[in-house]
Amino acid sequence: MNEQLPLQGLKILDISTMLAAPWVSTHLADFGAEVLKIEHPEYGDHARKYGAQKDGKSVLWKSLNRNKKSITLNFSKMEGQELLKEIIKDYDVMIENFRPGTLEKWNLSWEEIEKVNPNLILLRVSGFGQKGPYSERRGFGTVAEGMSGFTSINGDPTGPPILPGIPLADGLSGIAGALMVMIATYSKQNHQTKGQVIDLSLYEPLMRLLEPHLLAYDQLGIIANRVGNGSSQTAPRNAYPTKDGNWVALSASAQSIFENLCIAIDREDLIINEKFNTNKNRLNNVAELDEIISGWIVKRDLDQVVEILNESGAVVGPMYNVKQLYQDPHYTYRESFVSVTDDEFGEMRVPNVLAKLSKTPGKISTLGPKHSEHTIEFLKESLKMGDKEISELKRGGII
Repeated sequence: MNEQLPLQGLKILDISTMLAAPWVSTHLADFGAEVLKIEHPEYGDHARKYGAQKDGKSVLWKSLNRNKKSITLNFSKMEGQELLKEIIKDYDVMIENFRPGTLEKWNLSWEEIEKVNPNLILLRVSGFGQKGPYSERRGFGTVAEGMSGFTSINGDPTGPPILPGIPLADGLSGIAGALMVMIATYSKQNHQTKGQVIDLSLYEPLMRLLEPHLLAYDQLGIIANRVGNGSSQTAPRNAYPTKDGNWVALSASAQSIFENLCIAIDREDLIINEKFNTNKNRLNNVAELDEIISGWIVKRDLDQVVEILNESGAVVGPMYNVKQLYQDPHYTYRESFVSVTDDEFGEMRVPNVLAKLSKTPGKISTLGPKHSEHTIEFLKESLKMGDKEISELKRGGII
């Protein structure tokens, strides 16, 4: 197996904060990109205070910013801006997520950056994009989840729209941003294009997942509504309670899968019943169908339901809580979580890299760094600064 990670040699400056944009560089760092995270000398990244805390420190930080080094630099001061421009010269990618216009205010517009490093790829993540009527609005994932259309289809039809219980828009934007960076990198390396700006909004990656509903409206005028755990596209598809108080998620979106399900619950008659013999008919009679399926499932414990239905060729799975995720033997076998030793928290089991490459797999070497952990080392080794210069930067609030 090749020991070299696939993105080794790709150098990324991450000057962003919070979730979406930092996730971009983390996905790339997992596969060997060298990521230098730059934080404000006093405040640091707001994500250091986000979510559950252990000993006053964010547990999320450790995985959100793994495989990175941390230095501090104050961009609001001219000396900090000049130092950043000096650093930029040696990097392939820079990632930022400040409010549109902020880099320009700091004399760090694309025009200025391009003069310093015309080959740099600049990823700009914002709520609504760099231009447009809403571009200057502050934007968080919560607003993106609402304005993407996602919440309009999420929730019980008798209740309000429901926001997700996870940073969904941020997470999807993190994955999309990593993809865009690699596309721009490929173009630069293989088509001799120079650097460029990637303009990524928080709402667009999530909105893309509404494609079935968007096209149904565009072509047929259908406005999708909330259907709870059901689906407006296929039936049956729902969450069903088991006898022992657990829940299973079940979907039979293909005709063959539906027929396997009918055989498993000893209701082969449903296969030829005109109410249920096609997906269209099942959607028209979904309440009755759900009652039949639920009636069978609720009489059995979780393990029995999962075993019988999976063996029959149906598609079903338990609806896990987070504790159950760590206990599942399949996830353990696949190393969906990996143990990493941290000098502050000790051993932590964190989500592994997104996919498994057979010849060039990713790796988690270190967890999120301490604030400014690598500043002195970086200034001395990369910028060849001496102790006196570094002391002056500290006194001036630049680092």
